[in-house]
Amino acid sequence: MSDHPLLGAGKSSHYGASDRSSDSPVLPEYDEQNRQMVEKRLLRKLDLRVAFLVLIYIMNCMDRTNAAAARLRGLEEDLGMTGNQFNTLMSIFYVGYLLTQTPSNMFLDRMTRPSLYLSSCMAIWGAITVFMGVAQTYHASLILRLMLGFVEAAFFPGAIFLLSRWYKRDELGLRTALLACGSSISNAFSALIASGILASLDGALGFTGWRWLFFVEGTLTIVVAVSAIWILPDFPSSPSVWLLPDEQALAKRRMEEEVMVGNEHEGTPVDGWSGLVEALTDWRVWWLGVALILMDASLSFRIFFPTLSATMGYNSTITLLLCAPPWILGTATSFLVARHSDATGDRFWHTAGPLFVAIVGFVISFSTMNTAVRYLSLFFMAQAPVAHIVSLTWVMNTFSQSRSKRAAAIALINAMSSLGYIGSSYFWPSRWGPSYTNSYVMCILTSTMSIVMFWVFRRHLSRCNKAAEAEELALGLHKGFRYLL
Repeated sequence: MSDHPLLGAGKSSHYGASDRSSDSPVLPEYDEQNRQMVEKRLLRKLDLRVAFLVLIYIMNCMDRTNAAAARLRGLEEDLGMTGNQFNTLMSIFYVGYLLTQTPSNMFLDRMTRPSLYLSSCMAIWGAITVFMGVAQTYHASLILRLMLGFVEAAFFPGAIFLLSRWYKRDELGLRTALLACGSSISNAFSALIASGILASLDGALGFTGWRWLFFVEGTLTIVVAVSAIWILPDFPSSPSVWLLPDEQALAKRRMEEEVMVGNEHEGTPVDGWSGLVEALTDWRVWWLGVALILMDASLSFRIFFPTLSATMGYNSTITLLLCAPPWILGTATSFLVARHSDATGDRFWHTAGPLFVAIVGFVISFSTMNTAVRYLSLFFMAQAPVAHIVSLTWVMNTFSQSRSKRAAAIALINAMSSLGYIGSSYFWPSRWGPSYTNSYVMCILTSTMSIVMFWVFRRHLSRCNKAAEAEELALGLHKGFRYLL
């Protein structure tokens, strides 16, 4: 294996690449123009496969939230739910989701075929969704929701980690936004799909409409899962029939260029659970985890969006149709915010800004019962989820120097954030409706606390960057790694 850099002898990467391992593929030296051509082909192929990841995430979100739509057509009555049992049904999902994410990502880091692992998990959660349609009791549905959380937990942190193994720091924000926008797309179009299924299949073959909702969406998930086996990408170090040899080699080299000198090699196997230990002992992981717990608690309105739409007094079909426009706008603005965040290298203000917009929506909603104004407030609220997207990108940027630690940090922080949904599912008891003033006040408080924690984190990273700059000036070193703020 040649040790010459990709762009010519004597040139080093901006981030300080580590030496390549002896088993790395030989990549011929290119001039800048030839590298750009290969890189464009590589990114174009990757982006097409990331688009399929978006479809999977749409199904992932649809299968976890369809109970909210089913609630409008008799789910609670048919299963004999009383009091806060529906809230418990929604929150129990996140218990399984919380427990599985970290071990799943650590396992994924050691696999050569993540495509097979993720698609298998998808097929299993599709089957569980189908079984939800035949549940006859509250306790049966509760167990199925817990199992659904265990299996679905593998996908999102696994997909985020998979993206971080292919894309560079300045490319991740937009791709993460593309993936995470699957949630907003799901919120928009699952409502449209649910309204069609609930209205047209109610009573077919003796099943009520809400049962058909689980049957149809679970079956669609299984079909997509089978296709995913051949479409999802594996890691750059795994042989890929869809990449040319120079594209495969460049994919590995790009990740090597992202690793700091003296840190773990991007292609080197990790002994034991060292990455998990490093993540667990880094206070920043816990700080960001708590910040995301608070953020996700403030985003709990997403789970009950059909319920909030129903407070305007329309029938179930119109209620579900009204859910779509706010999320369509939210999806569009998510792309713009994420793209601008990448272009400017800023993470904090692109996280705090959408949360401030959502706070405006919360205030508007509990300040009036006017139908038009309350519907407008839903558009403001639907801008908030992009904050979660940008903050996860910030996590990947902050822990980008070590592959195994990055895998553990992503899973730990995303798992901790699930705690926000577990508790905040009880923010929305039906007795607080239709104004839900108390619910909105709690969302405002958790949003504000999250913004403050991210501000403190930004100040810490800024001090680290200044210390690194001072050290480089004192020792006469070239500019090295800098944290994004």
